[in-house]
Amino acid sequence: MCIIVAAESMEGNQRKGSVSQSTSKSKETIIASPTIFSSFLPIYFTVIFTESRPLIGDNLIRGPPKMDSREDVKSILPFLPLVLRSSSLSWPSAAATEALEALSKGPKHSYVDSGVVMADALTDIRLSLGFPKSIAASASKGYALFFDKLLPRNDSDQWFQEVLPFLARLLLQLPSLLEKHWQQADCFSNAKGCQIRTGLRLLEQQEAGIVVLNQELIGALLACSFFCLFRTHERTSKQLPTINFDYLFGTLYENYSKMQESKVKCIVHYFGRICTSIPKGSVSFERKVLPLQCGSSAMSYPTADFWRKSDVPLCRVEVHHSGRIEDHSGESLKVDFANAYIGGGAIRRGCIQEEILFMIHPELIVSMLFLPAMAENESIKMVGVERFSNYTGYASSFRFSGDYVDVKDFDCFGRRKTRFIAIDALSTPGKRQYMLQFVLREINKAFCGFSNGSIHAKCETLSNWSDYRFALPEDRCREINYKSNHSLMVPAASLNLDTKHEDIEVPDSEAATNPPTLDQEEGVQIVTGNWGCGAFGGDPQLKTMLQWLAASQAVRPSMVYYAFGSRELENLEKVTEWILLHQWTVGDLWNMLEEYSTQRFNEETRLGFFSWLLPSYANDGGMATDSMDTE
Repeated sequence: MCIIVAAESMEGNQRKGSVSQSTSKSKETIIASPTIFSSFLPIYFTVIFTESRPLIGDNLIRGPPKMDSREDVKSILPFLPLVLRSSSLSWPSAAATEALEALSKGPKHSYVDSGVVMADALTDIRLSLGFPKSIAASASKGYALFFDKLLPRNDSDQWFQEVLPFLARLLLQLPSLLEKHWQQADCFSNAKGCQIRTGLRLLEQQEAGIVVLNQELIGALLACSFFCLFRTHERTSKQLPTINFDYLFGTLYENYSKMQESKVKCIVHYFGRICTSIPKGSVSFERKVLPLQCGSSAMSYPTADFWRKSDVPLCRVEVHHSGRIEDHSGESLKVDFANAYIGGGAIRRGCIQEEILFMIHPELIVSMLFLPAMAENESIKMVGVERFSNYTGYASSFRFSGDYVDVKDFDCFGRRKTRFIAIDALSTPGKRQYMLQFVLREINKAFCGFSNGSIHAKCETLSNWSDYRFALPEDRCREINYKSNHSLMVPAASLNLDTKHEDIEVPDSEAATNPPTLDQEEGVQIVTGNWGCGAFGGDPQLKTMLQWLAASQAVRPSMVYYAFGSRELENLEKVTEWILLHQWTVGDLWNMLEEYSTQRFNEETRLGFFSWLLPSYANDGGMATDSMDTE
């Protein structure tokens, strides 16, 4: 059970997140002070887990509702292989339970000691669950090909003797793992007594919300994917991506490639790792939404006029012409060049940036279970996943290259400080990418992803420049200070700032009144690259500038850009340095970009943006022409 205490009532060490004294009836008391936000609005709450029943008071909530009355359970249950009976989850048939129990005891009991036999066993389990058809023949042959021929004999023996039984045990525990998850998901409330939902559920389009799962539960859910046990008949109508692994193994057999074999190796390696030691952390998955209509509690979808008038100064840019986004160290929000359907072709044939991220961080795959396709005004943030694999190459040259030990620090919620933001760009946009409506679409998509909810909610209530500075990280305040004589356009609203106020020291008690938040991103930089380019066909110079504008408007301290050797971006450093030297604002750069896009769409110029903006650089390093000559 849980007791929720208002953050405002906490005193002394409890304000700093220390362990409170437990009552004699409580064996364990844990206290935290998180903030969960929806639609960029932070909600402060404190959580105390105890054994006794929850008390009822102004800032306390009742115990968890029964399983059959939970809306989150109702939303996701049609997509799970379980049933709800007498308010308890269970496997729907005794035959399925018996088959999993046999597998859990190893090959001497189950006789499953090869890929061929394993594929038959998976088919039998599916049939016992009443699924309309068995897995495709190509998938069965794919399992046999990988585990009987491609995997070294020693590794294959270990899989059937240790890993497969472990996965079966995880599946047997799935009902209890989910029940425990939903019970604990009820232990969140703000100071006003409003509950915050973090339980596993379908996070539908235009539903801003967050799901928090522990790594053990994620492992059990991914075991369902490997066994192909998720129900699929309603997924298409809900705009949900593929979740079972039958296509992954089927394509391995139908169109064998070293690339596809390496993708499977990443997944199998993950299962082997968690078999030896179950991870104890947590991962959060959040659908972020920029409301299309103006509301009182969140910023609405920005218009072109919003960008034209913005006086926010541009943030720093750090350019790398080699290296990879996922290898960047330090506090950062890394961009997933996503498909609208999260994960893209990760468990099919795809193997570009997003798919590779999902292979080396397999816990990302679970997002495909409950997150329908992103709308134009949405992004998906994933925090806390562990990396398990090394790799080399890209696309067809992608290769698994062994184990990776993730040493990232954890936050106070048990999440690794690894943050990904999934934003989907226009696909093969051609000439239309220069139309204002599509330029707006791209910048607002990036802005939705890059926005930091806690800062924006603070800004929404501010009335002067000094107050606004308190809402920002210290280094960002220094950058913005030179613009303090202007009216500053911030993400939450257009603010008329009074610049006559003197700087005021923030009292020591300020930190005590700002408890930890799940959106811990103050001072976190954006790490990105050629989003929407390459296979997506976008203009690299245009996309780079749009991301820079979005990162700046989102009050990020800097944008780290991995250019991947792009010829069109050879002079990115020179261009950004020139713009920063002239102290341009977001509005200044947007207005130039809007003028350029109009000329480009009307075929009044064929120059790339850098050459158009700075003609003196036109003959320097490939800036004279643009990669988008063919529309």
